[in-house]
Amino acid sequence: MTKAENLHTRVEPEVKEEAEQILSALGISVSHAINMFYRQIVLQRGIPFDMKLPGPEIPDLTKMSAAEIDNALEQGWQDMLSGRTRPAGEVFAQMRREYGIE
Repeated sequence: MTKAENLHTRVEPEVKEEAEQILSALGISVSHAINMFYRQIVLQRGIPFDMKLPGPEIPDLTKMSAAEIDNALEQGWQDMLSGRTRPAGEVFAQMRREYGIE
């Protein structure tokens, strides 16, 4: 058996509880999860996941009122009439970058 050290850290209670429930459902102890995380830091020589700010919120038409949808469509129409347009491929490439879609 290898020698172990204690780790003391502060975690938001709600996050701790939710994470522990998930780990329990997976059959993994908190200690093992932290060890796995640390091992991945060593193996990856850094944080083992992307750390970036969330992209802009994707509009959800089911949560928009008819007036909001009409306003967005009208704005798009006005942009088109005044020549504020870009090629579709360029727009989709930007959306993939901003929304983290691979």
